[in-house]
Amino acid sequence: MTVKIINKSNHDLPHYETLASAGMDLRANLSESRVLKPLERTIVGTGLFIELPIGYEAQVRPRSGLAAKKGITVLNAPGTIDADYRGEIGVILVNLSNEDFQINNGERIAQLVIAQYGRIEWEQVKVLSETARGTGGFGSTGTK
Repeated sequence: MTVKIINKSNHDLPHYETLASAGMDLRANLSESRVLKPLERTIVGTGLFIELPIGYEAQVRPRSGLAAKKGITVLNAPGTIDADYRGEIGVILVNLSNEDFQINNGERIAQLVIAQYGRIEWEQVKVLSETARGTGGFGSTGTK
């Protein structure tokens, strides 16, 4: 699939690092570095604008290394970019660590996954079919 993109940053286009990668890294597009204090959140622009086909979304997800090593994650993970959105891709970052985190221009801050989705129509009913699980949720299937 080919996706139209406008790149207003100074960085290369996002790309897959390996043949089996699901996501492509998004880079911060900043005129100057920004400090994210503990428990602070901010929207970081990427300089990227895309045109997805209907039936697809772009999911903005955390980078596992940044989350594990620095406590930096995407606040609304996964953030959804709809096929009809034409604005700049922004990443809502939050600092869940106890230390300041400096965001530099060009830093890899999140990953982008393109996913196909289906649309549904509701059928309102009075009863749902029975299953072995039933109404059990939130850990009802056990810990093993």
